[in-house]
Amino acid sequence: MSKRRSLTEAQCVSLAQKLLRERLCHQKLPDRPLALDSQYKHLLELLRRTAVHGESNSVLIVGPRGSGKTMLLGCVLRELMSLKEAQKNVLLVELNGLLQTDDKIALKEITRQLHLENVVGDKVFGSFAENLAFLLEALKKGDKSSSRPVVFVLDEFDLFAHHKNQTLLYNLLDVSQSAQTPVAVLGLTCRLDVLELLEKRVKSRFSHRQIHLFSSLSFAQYVDAVRAQLSLPPDFPDPKFSDAWNHSVTVHTQHTSRSVFTNKSYTQSLFLTSFSVRVSVSHSTLHEADLLEASRLISADSKAIILHGLSILELCLIIAMKHLNDTYDGEPFNFQMVHNEFKKFIQRKSHSIHKFEKPVVMKAFEHLLQLELVRPVDSGVCKVQREYQLMRLMLEHGQVMEALQRYPQCPTDVKQWALSAFA
Repeated sequence: MSKRRSLTEAQCVSLAQKLLRERLCHQKLPDRPLALDSQYKHLLELLRRTAVHGESNSVLIVGPRGSGKTMLLGCVLRELMSLKEAQKNVLLVELNGLLQTDDKIALKEITRQLHLENVVGDKVFGSFAENLAFLLEALKKGDKSSSRPVVFVLDEFDLFAHHKNQTLLYNLLDVSQSAQTPVAVLGLTCRLDVLELLEKRVKSRFSHRQIHLFSSLSFAQYVDAVRAQLSLPPDFPDPKFSDAWNHSVTVHTQHTSRSVFTNKSYTQSLFLTSFSVRVSVSHSTLHEADLLEASRLISADSKAIILHGLSILELCLIIAMKHLNDTYDGEPFNFQMVHNEFKKFIQRKSHSIHKFEKPVVMKAFEHLLQLELVRPVDSGVCKVQREYQLMRLMLEHGQVMEALQRYPQCPTDVKQWALSAFA
Protein backbone atom coordinates (compact mmCIF):
# COMPACT_ATOMS: atom_id res chain seq x y z
CA MET A 1 0.00 0.00 0.00
CA SER A 2 1.43 3.42 -0.99
CA LYS A 3 2.21 5.80 1.83
CA ARG A 4 0.05 8.90 1.93
CA ARG A 5 2.03 12.08 1.40
CA SER A 6 2.06 14.92 3.97
CA LEU A 7 0.56 18.24 2.91
CA THR A 8 1.25 21.73 4.16
CA GLU A 9 -1.23 23.06 6.72
CA ALA A 10 -2.64 25.52 4.18
CA GLN A 11 -3.26 22.68 1.70
CA CYS A 12 -4.92 20.55 4.40
CA VAL A 13 -7.25 23.40 5.41
CA SER A 14 -8.13 24.13 1.80
CA LEU A 15 -8.87 20.44 1.13
CA ALA A 16 -10.95 20.13 4.33
CA GLN A 17 -13.06 23.14 3.28
CA LYS A 18 -13.51 21.64 -0.18
CA LEU A 19 -14.65 18.28 1.25
CA LEU A 20 -17.14 19.93 3.59
CA ARG A 21 -18.63 22.00 0.75
CA GLU A 22 -18.80 19.00 -1.59
CA ARG A 23 -20.58 17.09 1.15
CA LEU A 24 -23.10 19.94 1.23
CA CYS A 25 -23.66 20.05 -2.53
CA HIS A 26 -23.76 16.30 -3.19
CA GLN A 27 -25.75 14.88 -0.30
CA LYS A 28 -27.18 11.61 -1.61
CA LEU A 29 -30.79 10.64 -1.10
CA PRO A 30 -31.27 7.23 0.53
CA ASP A 31 -32.67 4.46 -1.67
CA ARG A 32 -35.77 4.53 0.47
CA PRO A 33 -36.44 6.42 3.74
CA LEU A 34 -37.09 3.41 6.03
CA ALA A 35 -38.20 5.59 8.95
CA LEU A 36 -40.91 7.09 6.71
CA ASP A 37 -42.00 3.91 4.94
CA SER A 38 -45.78 4.39 5.29
CA GLN A 39 -45.60 8.04 4.17
CA TYR A 40 -43.35 7.02 1.25
CA LYS A 41 -45.81 4.37 0.04
CA HIS A 42 -48.80 6.72 0.41
CA LEU A 43 -47.19 9.58 -1.54
CA LEU A 44 -45.78 7.28 -4.24
CA GLU A 45 -49.21 5.70 -4.81
CA LEU A 46 -50.86 9.12 -5.16
CA LEU A 47 -48.31 10.30 -7.73
CA ARG A 48 -48.37 6.96 -9.57
CA ARG A 49 -52.13 7.30 -10.03
CA THR A 50 -51.57 10.75 -11.57
CA ALA A 51 -48.69 9.62 -13.80
CA VAL A 52 -50.13 6.29 -14.98
CA HIS A 53 -53.91 6.60 -14.73
CA GLY A 54 -54.32 10.37 -15.24
CA GLU A 55 -55.98 10.87 -11.84
CA SER A 56 -55.60 14.36 -10.34
CA ASN A 57 -54.62 14.67 -6.67
CA SER A 58 -53.59 17.24 -4.07
CA VAL A 59 -51.69 16.64 -0.83
CA LEU A 60 -49.83 18.60 1.85
CA ILE A 61 -46.61 17.34 3.46
CA VAL A 62 -46.45 18.95 6.91
CA GLY A 63 -43.58 18.82 9.38
CA PRO A 64 -40.94 20.90 11.18
CA ARG A 65 -37.72 21.91 9.43
CA GLY A 66 -35.26 19.03 9.29
CA SER A 67 -37.96 16.34 9.59
CA GLY A 68 -37.34 14.98 6.05
CA LYS A 69 -40.04 16.57 3.86
CA THR A 70 -37.69 17.38 0.96
CA MET A 71 -35.89 14.02 1.29
CA LEU A 72 -39.20 12.11 1.22
CA LEU A 73 -40.40 13.99 -1.86
CA GLY A 74 -37.02 13.55 -3.60
CA CYS A 75 -37.07 9.76 -3.03
CA VAL A 76 -40.67 9.47 -4.25
CA LEU A 77 -40.05 11.57 -7.40
CA ARG A 78 -36.92 9.52 -8.21
CA GLU A 79 -38.93 6.29 -7.91
CA LEU A 80 -41.78 7.78 -9.95
CA MET A 81 -39.50 8.90 -12.78
CA SER A 82 -38.00 5.39 -12.96
CA LEU A 83 -41.41 4.06 -14.07
CA LYS A 84 -41.55 3.48 -17.82
CA GLU A 85 -44.98 5.17 -18.13
CA ALA A 86 -43.73 8.32 -16.34
CA GLN A 87 -40.24 8.85 -17.82
CA LYS A 88 -41.25 10.64 -21.04
CA ASN A 89 -44.70 11.72 -19.95
CA VAL A 90 -44.70 13.41 -16.53
CA LEU A 91 -43.75 17.09 -16.25
CA LEU A 92 -42.44 18.55 -12.99
CA VAL A 93 -42.92 22.20 -11.95
CA GLU A 94 -41.20 23.35 -8.74
CA LEU A 95 -42.19 26.64 -7.10
CA ASN A 96 -41.01 28.19 -3.84
CA GLY A 97 -42.94 30.74 -1.80
CA LEU A 98 -39.72 32.58 -0.96
CA LEU A 99 -38.91 33.09 -4.66
CA GLN A 100 -42.29 33.35 -6.38
CA THR A 101 -43.65 36.16 -4.21
CA ASP A 102 -46.71 36.92 -6.35
CA ASP A 103 -48.85 35.12 -8.91
CA LYS A 104 -47.40 36.97 -11.89
CA ILE A 105 -43.86 35.76 -11.07
CA ALA A 106 -45.18 32.25 -10.38
CA LEU A 107 -46.94 32.11 -13.77
CA LYS A 108 -43.76 33.17 -15.58
CA GLU A 109 -41.84 30.43 -13.76
CA ILE A 110 -44.48 27.81 -14.64
CA THR A 111 -44.25 28.88 -18.31
CA ARG A 112 -40.44 28.65 -18.19
CA GLN A 113 -40.35 25.20 -16.55
CA LEU A 114 -42.91 23.83 -19.02
CA HIS A 115 -40.84 25.27 -21.92
CA LEU A 116 -43.85 27.11 -23.30
CA GLU A 117 -42.36 30.61 -23.71
CA ASN A 118 -42.58 30.38 -27.50
CA VAL A 119 -46.17 29.12 -27.37
CA VAL A 120 -47.30 32.01 -25.14
CA GLY A 121 -45.38 34.64 -27.16
CA ASP A 122 -47.08 38.05 -26.98
CA LYS A 123 -50.56 36.72 -26.20
CA VAL A 124 -52.62 38.83 -23.79
CA PHE A 125 -54.83 36.96 -21.30
CA GLY A 126 -57.83 38.33 -19.48
CA SER A 127 -57.17 36.49 -16.22
CA PHE A 128 -54.79 34.17 -14.40
CA ALA A 129 -57.19 31.24 -14.89
CA GLU A 130 -57.29 31.84 -18.66
CA ASN A 131 -53.48 31.95 -18.83
CA LEU A 132 -53.07 28.73 -16.81
CA ALA A 133 -55.76 26.96 -18.86
CA PHE A 134 -53.91 27.93 -22.06
CA LEU A 135 -50.62 26.51 -20.70
CA LEU A 136 -52.24 23.21 -19.73
CA GLU A 137 -54.06 23.02 -23.08
CA ALA A 138 -50.73 23.41 -24.88
CA LEU A 139 -49.48 20.22 -23.16
CA LYS A 140 -52.16 18.03 -24.72
CA LYS A 141 -50.86 15.61 -27.33
CA GLY A 142 -54.16 15.16 -29.09
CA ASP A 143 -57.35 13.95 -27.50
CA LYS A 144 -58.38 14.74 -23.94
CA SER A 145 -57.21 11.39 -22.55
CA SER A 146 -53.63 11.91 -23.71
CA SER A 147 -52.86 15.11 -21.79
CA ARG A 148 -49.42 15.07 -20.16
CA PRO A 149 -49.63 14.81 -16.35
CA VAL A 150 -48.08 17.75 -14.48
CA VAL A 151 -46.74 17.54 -10.90
CA PHE A 152 -46.69 20.95 -9.16
CA VAL A 153 -44.43 21.13 -6.07
CA LEU A 154 -45.09 24.20 -3.89
CA ASP A 155 -42.35 24.56 -1.27
CA GLU A 156 -43.12 26.99 1.61
CA PHE A 157 -46.79 26.42 0.71
CA ASP A 158 -48.05 28.73 3.47
CA LEU A 159 -46.41 31.75 1.78
CA PHE A 160 -48.54 31.21 -1.35
CA ALA A 161 -51.60 31.67 0.90
CA HIS A 162 -50.54 35.31 1.38
CA HIS A 163 -50.83 36.09 -2.35
CA LYS A 164 -53.71 38.38 -3.32
CA ASN A 165 -57.01 36.42 -3.43
CA GLN A 166 -54.93 33.17 -3.36
CA THR A 167 -55.42 33.08 -7.15
CA LEU A 168 -52.58 30.63 -7.87
CA LEU A 169 -53.73 28.12 -5.23
CA TYR A 170 -57.36 28.43 -6.28
CA ASN A 171 -56.67 27.77 -9.95
CA LEU A 172 -54.21 24.89 -9.40
CA LEU A 173 -56.57 23.14 -6.96
CA ASP A 174 -59.54 23.88 -9.22
CA VAL A 175 -57.77 22.12 -12.12
CA SER A 176 -56.93 19.19 -9.82
CA GLN A 177 -60.65 18.84 -9.00
CA SER A 178 -61.74 18.89 -12.66
CA ALA A 179 -61.23 16.23 -15.32
CA GLN A 180 -59.44 18.56 -17.76
CA THR A 181 -55.74 17.78 -17.27
CA PRO A 182 -54.13 15.25 -14.87
CA VAL A 183 -52.44 17.40 -12.22
CA ALA A 184 -50.88 16.63 -8.82
CA VAL A 185 -50.45 19.58 -6.44
CA LEU A 186 -47.94 18.89 -3.62
CA GLY A 187 -47.44 21.44 -0.86
CA LEU A 188 -44.57 21.40 1.65
CA THR A 189 -44.96 23.46 4.80
CA CYS A 190 -43.82 23.76 8.42
CA ARG A 191 -47.13 25.22 9.62
CA LEU A 192 -49.59 22.84 11.25
CA ASP A 193 -52.36 25.45 10.92
CA VAL A 194 -51.83 25.88 7.16
CA LEU A 195 -55.45 24.98 6.28
CA GLU A 196 -56.67 27.87 8.42
CA LEU A 197 -54.81 30.25 6.08
CA LEU A 198 -56.81 29.12 3.04
CA GLU A 199 -59.88 30.97 1.83
CA LYS A 200 -63.16 29.03 1.87
CA ARG A 201 -63.27 28.63 -1.93
CA VAL A 202 -59.65 27.34 -1.96
CA LYS A 203 -60.19 24.99 0.98
CA SER A 204 -63.26 23.48 -0.71
CA ARG A 205 -61.15 22.47 -3.72
CA PHE A 206 -58.37 20.88 -1.65
CA SER A 207 -58.56 17.10 -1.09
CA HIS A 208 -57.64 17.55 2.63
CA ARG A 209 -54.98 14.83 2.33
CA GLN A 210 -52.11 15.59 4.71
CA ILE A 211 -48.91 13.62 5.35
CA HIS A 212 -47.38 14.52 8.72
CA LEU A 213 -43.67 14.05 9.43
CA PHE A 214 -41.89 14.37 12.77
CA SER A 215 -38.17 14.15 13.43
CA SER A 216 -37.45 10.61 14.65
CA LEU A 217 -33.86 11.31 15.78
CA SER A 218 -33.07 11.36 19.48
CA PHE A 219 -30.73 14.07 20.79
CA ALA A 220 -27.76 11.63 20.85
CA GLN A 221 -28.49 10.47 17.28
CA TYR A 222 -28.73 14.06 16.08
CA VAL A 223 -25.35 14.97 17.63
CA ASP A 224 -23.83 11.81 16.06
CA ALA A 225 -25.18 12.84 12.66
CA VAL A 226 -23.68 16.35 12.99
CA ARG A 227 -20.37 14.82 14.13
CA ALA A 228 -20.31 12.47 11.12
CA GLN A 229 -20.93 15.39 8.76
CA LEU A 230 -18.12 17.46 10.30
CA SER A 231 -15.53 14.63 10.37
CA LEU A 232 -12.94 14.08 7.64
CA PRO A 233 -12.92 10.69 5.81
CA PRO A 234 -10.34 7.93 6.59
CA ASP A 235 -8.69 8.36 3.16
CA PHE A 236 -7.79 12.03 3.77
CA PRO A 237 -4.27 12.59 2.28
CA ASP A 238 -2.72 13.83 5.54
CA PRO A 239 -3.54 11.38 8.38
CA LYS A 240 -1.97 13.58 11.08
CA PHE A 241 -4.18 16.56 10.16
CA SER A 242 -7.35 14.43 9.82
CA ASP A 243 -6.73 12.72 13.20
CA ALA A 244 -6.30 16.10 14.93
CA TRP A 245 -9.41 17.47 13.16
CA ASN A 246 -11.60 14.47 13.97
CA HIS A 247 -10.42 14.43 17.60
CA SER A 248 -11.40 18.09 18.01
CA VAL A 249 -14.81 17.37 16.41
CA THR A 250 -15.44 14.45 18.81
CA VAL A 251 -14.31 16.33 21.94
CA HIS A 252 -16.16 19.59 21.29
CA THR A 253 -19.44 18.08 20.08
CA GLN A 254 -19.51 16.02 23.33
CA HIS A 255 -18.96 18.99 25.62
CA THR A 256 -20.83 21.74 23.79
CA SER A 257 -23.94 23.04 25.52
CA ARG A 258 -27.07 21.03 24.79
CA SER A 259 -28.85 24.29 23.79
CA VAL A 260 -26.69 24.48 20.62
CA PHE A 261 -28.27 21.25 19.32
CA THR A 262 -31.71 21.57 20.93
CA ASN A 263 -33.39 23.11 17.87
CA LYS A 264 -33.25 20.27 15.34
CA SER A 265 -34.45 22.60 12.62
CA TYR A 266 -30.76 23.59 12.43
CA THR A 267 -30.21 21.12 9.62
CA GLN A 268 -26.77 19.58 9.26
CA SER A 269 -26.22 21.38 5.96
CA LEU A 270 -26.73 24.78 7.63
CA PHE A 271 -24.36 23.77 10.41
CA LEU A 272 -21.74 22.74 7.85
CA THR A 273 -22.10 25.99 5.94
CA SER A 274 -21.77 28.15 9.06
CA PHE A 275 -18.73 26.24 10.34
CA SER A 276 -16.82 25.73 7.07
CA VAL A 277 -16.62 29.49 6.43
CA ARG A 278 -14.73 29.92 9.75
CA VAL A 279 -11.96 27.42 8.86
CA SER A 280 -8.59 29.01 8.01
CA VAL A 281 -4.85 28.32 8.33
CA SER A 282 -4.76 30.09 11.71
CA HIS A 283 -7.96 28.29 12.79
CA SER A 284 -7.55 24.76 11.47
CA THR A 285 -9.49 22.69 14.05
CA LEU A 286 -12.93 22.84 15.61
CA HIS A 287 -13.50 24.72 18.88
CA GLU A 288 -16.59 25.02 21.06
CA ALA A 289 -16.83 28.71 20.11
CA ASP A 290 -17.25 27.68 16.45
CA LEU A 291 -20.34 25.62 17.24
CA LEU A 292 -21.77 28.41 19.40
CA GLU A 293 -21.16 30.95 16.62
CA ALA A 294 -22.66 28.60 14.00
CA SER A 295 -25.74 28.19 16.22
CA ARG A 296 -26.03 31.97 16.66
CA LEU A 297 -25.74 32.64 12.91
CA ILE A 298 -28.35 30.01 12.03
CA SER A 299 -30.88 31.15 14.65
CA ALA A 300 -30.44 34.86 13.86
CA ASP A 301 -33.66 36.52 12.67
CA SER A 302 -32.83 38.66 9.64
CA LYS A 303 -35.85 40.94 10.11
CA ALA A 304 -35.05 41.48 13.79
CA ILE A 305 -31.49 42.46 12.77
CA ILE A 306 -32.91 45.03 10.30
CA LEU A 307 -35.06 46.47 13.11
CA HIS A 308 -31.93 47.18 15.18
CA GLY A 309 -30.77 49.61 12.46
CA LEU A 310 -33.97 51.65 12.26
CA SER A 311 -34.31 55.23 13.50
CA ILE A 312 -36.53 55.98 16.51
CA LEU A 313 -39.14 57.50 14.17
CA GLU A 314 -39.23 54.33 12.02
CA LEU A 315 -39.47 52.16 15.14
CA CYS A 316 -42.40 54.27 16.35
CA LEU A 317 -44.18 53.75 13.01
CA ILE A 318 -43.68 49.97 13.38
CA ILE A 319 -45.27 50.12 16.86
CA ALA A 320 -48.16 52.22 15.49
CA MET A 321 -48.75 49.59 12.78
CA LYS A 322 -48.72 46.76 15.34
CA HIS A 323 -51.18 48.75 17.45
CA LEU A 324 -53.49 49.04 14.41
CA ASN A 325 -53.12 45.30 13.74
CA ASP A 326 -54.23 44.54 17.30
CA THR A 327 -57.10 47.05 17.20
CA TYR A 328 -58.50 45.97 13.82
CA ASP A 329 -57.68 42.25 14.08
CA GLY A 330 -55.00 42.15 11.37
CA GLU A 331 -56.90 44.17 8.75
CA PRO A 332 -54.76 46.19 6.26
CA PHE A 333 -53.93 49.81 7.12
CA ASN A 334 -52.68 52.87 5.22
CA PHE A 335 -50.12 55.59 5.92
CA GLN A 336 -52.78 58.06 7.07
CA MET A 337 -53.96 55.66 9.78
CA VAL A 338 -50.38 55.05 10.92
CA HIS A 339 -49.66 58.79 10.99
CA ASN A 340 -52.79 59.45 13.08
CA GLU A 341 -51.81 56.72 15.55
CA PHE A 342 -48.28 58.16 15.81
CA LYS A 343 -49.67 61.71 16.35
CA LYS A 344 -51.88 60.46 19.21
CA PHE A 345 -48.80 58.95 20.88
CA ILE A 346 -46.81 62.20 20.52
CA GLN A 347 -49.64 64.33 21.92
CA ARG A 348 -50.68 62.11 24.84
CA LYS A 349 -47.76 60.00 26.04
CA SER A 350 -44.41 61.05 24.61
CA HIS A 351 -42.03 63.46 26.30
CA SER A 352 -38.85 62.40 24.48
CA ILE A 353 -39.93 62.29 20.80
CA HIS A 354 -40.00 65.55 18.85
CA LYS A 355 -42.87 66.40 16.54
CA PHE A 356 -42.07 65.48 12.93
CA GLU A 357 -43.57 67.11 9.85
CA LYS A 358 -45.79 64.82 7.78
CA PRO A 359 -43.37 64.64 4.76
CA VAL A 360 -40.60 63.45 7.12
CA VAL A 361 -42.88 60.74 8.53
CA MET A 362 -43.85 59.74 4.96
CA LYS A 363 -40.13 59.41 4.08
CA ALA A 364 -39.60 57.10 7.06
CA PHE A 365 -42.66 55.04 6.03
CA GLU A 366 -41.30 54.68 2.47
CA HIS A 367 -37.98 53.47 3.89
CA LEU A 368 -39.84 50.70 5.76
CA LEU A 369 -41.51 49.83 2.45
CA GLN A 370 -38.10 49.58 0.74
CA LEU A 371 -36.85 47.29 3.52
CA GLU A 372 -39.95 45.08 2.91
CA LEU A 373 -40.97 45.34 6.56
CA VAL A 374 -44.25 46.68 5.14
CA ARG A 375 -45.85 45.39 1.94
CA PRO A 376 -48.73 46.76 -0.17
CA VAL A 377 -51.80 44.53 -0.27
CA ASP A 378 -52.13 45.13 -4.02
CA SER A 379 -48.69 44.78 -5.67
CA GLY A 380 -50.04 45.87 -9.07
CA VAL A 381 -50.36 49.43 -10.41
CA CYS A 382 -52.50 51.30 -7.91
CA LYS A 383 -54.36 54.55 -8.67
CA VAL A 384 -54.95 55.34 -4.98
CA GLN A 385 -52.94 58.18 -3.43
CA ARG A 386 -49.83 57.02 -1.56
CA GLU A 387 -51.28 58.00 1.82
CA TYR A 388 -54.29 55.73 1.32
CA GLN A 389 -52.69 52.65 -0.29
CA LEU A 390 -53.46 49.59 1.88
CA MET A 391 -50.46 47.90 3.53
CA ARG A 392 -49.62 44.94 5.76
CA LEU A 393 -46.92 44.68 8.42
CA MET A 394 -44.57 41.74 7.71
CA LEU A 395 -43.40 41.34 11.33
CA GLU A 396 -44.54 39.18 14.23
CA HIS A 397 -45.20 40.36 17.78
CA GLY A 398 -42.04 38.64 19.11
CA GLN A 399 -39.76 40.19 16.49
CA VAL A 400 -40.85 43.72 17.41
CA MET A 401 -40.55 43.14 21.15
CA GLU A 402 -37.10 41.55 20.81
CA ALA A 403 -35.91 44.51 18.72
CA LEU A 404 -37.18 46.96 21.37
CA GLN A 405 -35.33 45.09 24.14
CA ARG A 406 -32.06 45.19 22.18
CA TYR A 407 -32.44 48.66 20.69
CA PRO A 408 -29.64 50.91 22.08
CA GLN A 409 -30.95 53.71 24.32
CA CYS A 410 -34.58 53.21 23.36
CA PRO A 411 -36.70 55.87 25.15
CA THR A 412 -38.74 54.48 28.05
CA ASP A 413 -42.01 56.04 26.85
CA VAL A 414 -41.60 54.29 23.46
CA LYS A 415 -41.13 50.92 25.22
CA GLN A 416 -44.17 51.57 27.42
CA TRP A 417 -46.26 52.51 24.36
CA ALA A 418 -45.19 49.26 22.68
CA LEU A 419 -46.16 47.21 25.74
CA SER A 420 -49.56 48.93 25.91
CA ALA A 421 -50.04 48.13 22.21
CA PHE A 422 -49.44 44.44 22.87
CA ALA A 423 -51.51 44.22 26.01
